[in-house]
Amino acid sequence: MLWKGRRQSDNIEDDRSDSGGGGLGGGGGQFRIPIGGRTGGGGSIFLVILVVLAGWYFGFDPSTILGGGDGGLLPGGGQITDNSGQDNGATPANDEMKQFVATVLAETEDTWTGIFKSQGLTYEDPKLVLFSGQVRSACGFASAAAGPFYCPGDHKVYLDMTFFQQLDQQFGASGEFARAYVIAHEVGHHVQNLTGIMSKFNQMRQSMGEAEANQMSVRIELQADCFAGVWAHYTAQKGILEQGDIESALNAAKQIGDDTLQKKTQGYVVPESFNHGTSQQRQTWLARGYKSGKLSDCNTLSGPI
Repeated sequence: MLWKGRRQSDNIEDDRSDSGGGGLGGGGGQFRIPIGGRTGGGGSIFLVILVVLAGWYFGFDPSTILGGGDGGLLPGGGQITDNSGQDNGATPANDEMKQFVATVLAETEDTWTGIFKSQGLTYEDPKLVLFSGQVRSACGFASAAAGPFYCPGDHKVYLDMTFFQQLDQQFGASGEFARAYVIAHEVGHHVQNLTGIMSKFNQMRQSMGEAEANQMSVRIELQADCFAGVWAHYTAQKGILEQGDIESALNAAKQIGDDTLQKKTQGYVVPESFNHGTSQQRQTWLARGYKSGKLSDCNTLSGPI
């Protein structure tokens, strides 16, 4: 990915030097990659995905944070193990990885601002918080072991960048664009939050059983993957993707599928517990968004997935 020298976002909050401390209570509100806020107004958003948004209205109650599809990248609150042996807090504030994250975030801002503008709307940039080890958010207290997550209560993406090492070393998903996919997926949850999709699901899941909520969570997560693909489509049009970039993102989607992670961690799969989607599903929807660049092709909320 030819990212160096491009615009970097100002919406980065670097809390690595003071991460930790007491929590806000109740950590169940984070959108762990699964992989999350308040919006005003009403009505459906994009005409091109009217079927997705019809009847869904803005409005988010922070007390009903999404649970099953919890805005994180890793299915089922999957844990990662830090084997880097590095002091997370010692990372320089102006390190290259931070510059990479800020550049990718800027690219998502440009893409989604353009998409929203084409519909006569204004895109609200999310903040991205860099932390080390543990962090407090409007969704509660979170550990880096749960992976990156989005919190709809404050419209922020939270990332401990040591996750990128784990993505490479533990999950076997290397490459800069695999890392970019992680960020784009979380921003996809932000788009769902702004369009009212997330708050509607939060309302619906209150009357769902666990199995039904998991199934709906899978649809939410796959749509975030598709939105990440839409972003990749427009990024490719700028000529900043290199050979193998898309393949690395698709491999990352494969490695963090519910079935693949369950096989690795416990040796067998439990389909009814899936809340992010299988490896094949995640790859399929990421690729679909990338190939078409159309939000109308990201309707995971009805029909087969």
